[in-house]
Amino acid sequence: MSYNVKYDNVNDTINNWNNRKHTMVDLIQYYKPDFVGAQEVLHHQLSYLDSMLAEHSYVGVGRDDGKQKGEYAPILFNTFNFELLENETFWLSETPAKVSVGWDASMERICTYGLFKNRTTGMELYVFNTHFDHIGELARAKSAELILQKIHDINVKNLPVILMGDLNLTPDTTPIKLIRTKMDDGMEISKEPFYGPSGTFSGFDHSRVLNTRIDYIFTKNLKVNSYIHIDDRMENNKHVSDHLPVFLTLNTKQ
Repeated sequence: MSYNVKYDNVNDTINNWNNRKHTMVDLIQYYKPDFVGAQEVLHHQLSYLDSMLAEHSYVGVGRDDGKQKGEYAPILFNTFNFELLENETFWLSETPAKVSVGWDASMERICTYGLFKNRTTGMELYVFNTHFDHIGELARAKSAELILQKIHDINVKNLPVILMGDLNLTPDTTPIKLIRTKMDDGMEISKEPFYGPSGTFSGFDHSRVLNTRIDYIFTKNLKVNSYIHIDDRMENNKHVSDHLPVFLTLNTKQ
């Protein structure tokens, strides 16, 4: 599952985190993803999700200091089903190994990844989670190139790979087309027909036409069973976040 949870904006009285967080946990627990690539997660939000999702642990750091400050792009993973072998966070910039702002981006942006081993089958796979800048066009293009290069450099065994996140790009843009030359768009290779609104951005507008797709799950060396955009809402018809979660299921019998 890829899920932009919307950072806890204390000035947001209408869609405040404290009014949404319980439903968000219920949603995640209902769909039971082994991996959740979340975006816009502040440390206290991550601590809450980690405490409520008992089967999961997480990897990731805050983008502002490489520790706990600023938004994370964490990967929450089911510790009963998967063992963490290695993990790293790098910055989407010309100097990815240190805290930095890249190209024409408006702020620090990061990508967190982990290498995981299925405790039952022994299968290993890489999971990448990221959040591209919402302003810098060059930054988004270069971020796509950087992540693809990183995958190429570390995945020397040609293991299965998942890349997910809020890319702030629609499918017709050059960076998305570039990613598609190296990886599969889960929506396009799903065995079952795609289900849900075509878009993923709601902006907390319950009357909005949901046709803007900017959140994705890409795969490599994996077979996709289903791919859906989840438009589950709270009882008052409000969205749980300003993005819909993207949920993909895999055939692990490779």
